[in-house]
Amino acid sequence: MNYQVLARKWRPHNFTEVVGQEHVVKSLMNALQHDRLHHAYLFTGTRGVGKTTIARILAKAINCENLQDFNPCGECSVCRDLDEGRFLDLIEVDAASRTKVEDTRDLLDNAQYAPNQGRYKVYLIDEVHMLSGHSFNALLKTLEEPPPHVKFLLATTDPHKIPVTVLSRCLQFNLKRLLPSQIFTQMEFILQQEHIEAESGALKFISRAADGSMRDALSLLDQAIVYGNGKVGTDEVSAMLGTVAQQPVDDILTALAEGDAAAILDKINEIANLTPDFSDVLQQILQVLHRIALLQQIPDAIDHDFDVEMIAALAVKLTPEDVQLYYQIGLVGQRDLDLAPDPRSGFEMVMLRMLTFRPVGITSVAVKPAQTHPVINKPQAQPAYKPTAMQQPDIIIEKSAPETVAQSDNVNWAEMVVAMNLAPATRELANNCVLENIDDNVCTLILDPSHLRIKRREENLQKALQDYRKTPLKLVITTEKTTLATPAVQLTKAREDRQQAAVDAINSDENVQTLKEHLGARVMPGTIEPI
Repeated sequence: MNYQVLARKWRPHNFTEVVGQEHVVKSLMNALQHDRLHHAYLFTGTRGVGKTTIARILAKAINCENLQDFNPCGECSVCRDLDEGRFLDLIEVDAASRTKVEDTRDLLDNAQYAPNQGRYKVYLIDEVHMLSGHSFNALLKTLEEPPPHVKFLLATTDPHKIPVTVLSRCLQFNLKRLLPSQIFTQMEFILQQEHIEAESGALKFISRAADGSMRDALSLLDQAIVYGNGKVGTDEVSAMLGTVAQQPVDDILTALAEGDAAAILDKINEIANLTPDFSDVLQQILQVLHRIALLQQIPDAIDHDFDVEMIAALAVKLTPEDVQLYYQIGLVGQRDLDLAPDPRSGFEMVMLRMLTFRPVGITSVAVKPAQTHPVINKPQAQPAYKPTAMQQPDIIIEKSAPETVAQSDNVNWAEMVVAMNLAPATRELANNCVLENIDDNVCTLILDPSHLRIKRREENLQKALQDYRKTPLKLVITTEKTTLATPAVQLTKAREDRQQAAVDAINSDENVQTLKEHLGARVMPGTIEPI
């Protein structure tokens, strides 16, 4: 009747069985292969990613009597004793319960003695950051000059609390959070070996809820098996975790893309009957929006995702601008959800806020993704809520594309400056000059007297002109006042014209005038910027 939990039963016993930590496993196996074992290793990472497990496997490998491709054989007396917890030369210490300096000194007093069974005496100190300052000082000397038969394997979730003097004497390996797909695959394998039926959707829920921890995932899987009476079903796991299925999130985002407030509220009402955690629902929406944004900009970024088809379908319905807006509103809404009268009303307000603040009447231009995952922009539908008193003004100031610079003597100087693609300092010099004459031999410029002349910048400008004209021309610069506008003056005038056009567009808008007349509104100076 002694049941062993899945997290212990399926703990890896050799490097091959370790999931998701290939960068650490490869380094350790190479060290074993070339006999370049360090005397102290530090394994860091969040809970449940394999720090202690890899340390035990390494302790087994350096003492194994019959390594198989630099993996512990699992059959010799050392491997069996270590698996059964009776290997005398592996001293495991929980630093959280033995923080005193006396405990550390007692531990290290025996380090000088030779090992009993294996080649090395291994000290495995878990949660090493919990040691006191005096304990670290006691450990430091032994770490610096350890006996040749001693290896230290340290594990911690918080390496920042370890003194740098200790860190500098260890080889540090940072274990990564596992991807949901890696956790999903491992759970599928385990359930097949255990002959337990499971639905794919349920395993996806558990994979995401584990937050990168394989141990957390297997603990949740144990709980799901018991809750489902020997089966792992989607509905049972959803009820156990207090989450909703992915389909309502898909439906909510689809209704959001269509501007259908009634459909959103109906779906929220259906979700409410499942007594969910609305904060978790909002988090799921944020995760989906994040993956949609990745797909729209970098199509290959979500190849490992569970729901590529669903994400691709939503990426067609939502424009990149809307995705960014919804994500930001949802992020702020999640922070403020606890301040709402109740979670449901707070969640509803976040959804309605997404509808209300979506731009109306402006068509966005999506970034064209790779051809492997075409994303097509769909014009935005009008939302269910339509303002009657006023509508948002459409202020669009178009910026014409620069004309192609002609290869002739009469080319405009400002366009030449742009075409030469000068360095900032050299471009500043050119923008404060006026072109007087240019041919294949000489280029004559008039420089504004207020601008300082620097020889190196003039040399750089001459070289750029020679490359541009493809002739060894000479640059001649004279300093004098001129009535012609330099490129710098032209740029300043263009910015002022765009700003004034934006101000005029706001002041002449009928909606703005209505607000001024009836509500006493006023336009704040300095808040208008051209688009």
